[in-house]
Amino acid sequence: MLTLLSTLISFLMGGLPKLLDYFQNRADHKHEMEMARLQIDRELQMAERGFMAQARIEEIKLDEIKVQSEAQKYLADANTQQAVVDAQKAETVALYDYSKSLGAGVSQWVTNLRGSTQSIISLGFFLLLCAIDAGLIVYGFTHKVPFTEMAEILWDDNTSTLFASIIAFHFGGRVFGK
Repeated sequence: MLTLLSTLISFLMGGLPKLLDYFQNRADHKHEMEMARLQIDRELQMAERGFMAQARIEEIKLDEIKVQSEAQKYLADANTQQAVVDAQKAETVALYDYSKSLGAGVSQWVTNLRGSTQSIISLGFFLLLCAIDAGLIVYGFTHKVPFTEMAEILWDDNTSTLFASIIAFHFGGRVFGK
């Protein structure tokens, strides 16, 4: 259960920036609605006093301000997104440079081994899972265990959690990166 929970949390952490953007957009929309309500209240007050021409001028000015604020908002959003992309690029470049500096002066096979460590460990766990399952299948057939019972033994909660953890680790970050 703990493994499943940690897998789910690590998978969802990639989506945290999107969730924060959602709440920021929600607050922006609430503010815009409040401003629109205040504008309507002001227009009603002006209409009651007979200032329709002045109301029209104010409406034009308000439209100009809205256009300017929306343009500034889009520009700020674009700048923020560009800054995030630039920061991610800089982080990736720094990590690659650090990794290269670790490999300075070592033989090529050590560099290759270090680069494939993650894949070797994942493949090792997968092969271990396959070997255990093959052993359980042989054991089940030799002791005449029904197929449904054997399937439940082979694919229990722990196995599915392990499989989900491997999939989430390798492919989870790619989902939120797009």
